[in-house]
Amino acid sequence: MATYKKRGFKPKNKVEEVQFDEQDSTTAEVFNTLDESASKTEAWVQKNQNYILGVIGAIALGVLGYLGYNEFIQKPKEASAANELYYPQQYFDQALTNETAKDSLFTLALNGAEGKYGFLDIIEEYKGTKAANLAEYSAGMTYLNLQEYDNAIEHLEKFSSDDAVLGAMAKGGIGDAFSQLNQPEDALDYYEKAAAHSANDFTTPRFLYKAGVIALDLGQKDKALSLFERIKNEFSASQEANGVDALIGLTKN
Repeated sequence: MATYKKRGFKPKNKVEEVQFDEQDSTTAEVFNTLDESASKTEAWVQKNQNYILGVIGAIALGVLGYLGYNEFIQKPKEASAANELYYPQQYFDQALTNETAKDSLFTLALNGAEGKYGFLDIIEEYKGTKAANLAEYSAGMTYLNLQEYDNAIEHLEKFSSDDAVLGAMAKGGIGDAFSQLNQPEDALDYYEKAAAHSANDFTTPRFLYKAGVIALDLGQKDKALSLFERIKNEFSASQEANGVDALIGLTKN
C-alpha cells in the first residue's frame, strides 16, 4: 500500500526505514525507465528525422497540390466545360421541336458546328468534369433519337447521377434502346431500375408502365400485374393510370 511522505519525513524505526528505501528505489526505477524511454524515442527521432520530415513534407505538398489543382485548374476547367455545353444543348433542344430538321440538328449537337464543341468533343476534352458527365447523357439521348441504339447504350451507361429525374431517364433510355434492339429481357431490367431509381410522379409511373408492358409480352403475368397495380394504387393521378385498369384486366385474364 502506498504511503504519502511529508517533506522532511524521517523514518521512526527499522520498518519505516525499509519502506522508505523501497519507495525511493521504486521511484528512481520509474524515473530511470522514463528517462530510458525518452532517450530511445529521441534517438529514433534523430535517426529517422529525414524520413519523418519527408513524410510531413509529402503530406503538406499533397494538400497544397490538391487545393491548388482544385482552385486553379479544376474550377476554371469546370466553368469552361459548362460554357461549351450550352451550344450543343441548343441544337439538341431545337431538334426536339423541329421534326423536319431534327436529324441534322441532332448531328450538330453531337459533333458541333461553327468552331463550337459538340457533346462528343466535350466528353473528350473535359474528362472528369460535371459538364462531360452531362454530355454523356445528352449524347446518349441524341443517339437514341437517331436510332443508333448501341451508341445510345454506351453513353447512357457512362452517365452517373443521383438526380431523381435524370438518373431515371438515363436508365429508362437504355431500356428503350434494348427494346428497339429486340432484347426485351434487358429492356425490362432497365425499366425496373429506372422505376426504382427514385419515387416521383413523372418518371416512376412512366417506367412502371413500360416495364409492365414488356413483362406482359414476355408472359410474366404476375410481375406485370404487380407493376400495373402499383401505378393504379400509388400514381392514380398520372397519365399512365388512365388506361391501367384495362391492362390489369388483360393481365388477370
